[in-house]
Amino acid sequence: METDEVKNKVEKAIKNVEHPEINSTLFELGMIKDISAGENEVSLTLNAPFAGIPIKDMLIEDIKKALKDAVKDISVTVNVKEMDDDERERFMKMAQNAWKG
Repeated sequence: METDEVKNKVEKAIKNVEHPEINSTLFELGMIKDISAGENEVSLTLNAPFAGIPIKDMLIEDIKKALKDAVKDISVTVNVKEMDDDERERFMKMAQNAWKG
């Protein structure tokens, strides 16, 4: 598969991964950054609002599943970093408006 085709599939798949507690995608919430896709691999950053969020592992697994469903036999690396103050403020406003609970 061509690298551009992989990138397109990766971007489409990642933009559809829903947050389990907020009625928005991780991409819409600013939680996905630095997407880099090659022929058989993809890496990205999960931009978490706080260090040690309890659903971190669930989010990583959801991301990996979506990408592996979109591109068979792809290697997925998810790095995790904490949002800066501006990103966190934007995230919190969106979360309050779209909370599922």
